[in-house]
Amino acid sequence: MDYLVYFSITIILIVGIYQFYFWTQNNMFRKAKEFKTTQIDDWFKLKPGWVYVYSGLYYPVIVFLIYVVEDMRQFNYMAISFFMLMLMQMVFFILVPVVTPEHWRNLPESKSLSVRFLGLVQRFDQRSNCFPSMHVSVATLTALHLTLNAPYLAPWAWLFPILIALSALYTKQHYFYDLAPGAVLGWIAFKGFQWMWF
Repeated sequence: MDYLVYFSITIILIVGIYQFYFWTQNNMFRKAKEFKTTQIDDWFKLKPGWVYVYSGLYYPVIVFLIYVVEDMRQFNYMAISFFMLMLMQMVFFILVPVVTPEHWRNLPESKSLSVRFLGLVQRFDQRSNCFPSMHVSVATLTALHLTLNAPYLAPWAWLFPILIALSALYTKQHYFYDLAPGAVLGWIAFKGFQWMWF
């Protein structure tokens, strides 16, 4: 029953937090700018199949956190760390809005399931809100929580943000510039969690 309660609250929190993400897409304080693409961005050609990592693996791993949490007190502080992360992200999304290039949204003519899934993701996830990468920041924060509570999972936990970062590049949802700042924000949110919880 505890896991059912944790699961229900987690789903509500994920859906609730992302409403702030969607709100910032249309409420920027200044005109969004595009970064100059790097050679690394050019190396990572569009591979729609990576959308299964970008969106398919992303949410289940976050939800998996409920299976390693010690108690409700830790769960509450863990949830607050994700709220803190969202607030930090919102500051960037509103004050320093960045968009990906328009041509990165040109999907192949193929009607494969991967292309259709990526198209669905793009309908919700506009070109804005790309700096810093929220996917990478959330994946980093998730990996830190997993490593804290289940050290034996550390190698797999750290594979998660690496795969998410690669998927962000292969789906052309993010610049290479977006990744490291996203990871740093996830680390800062975790340090806030440690300060409050310990």
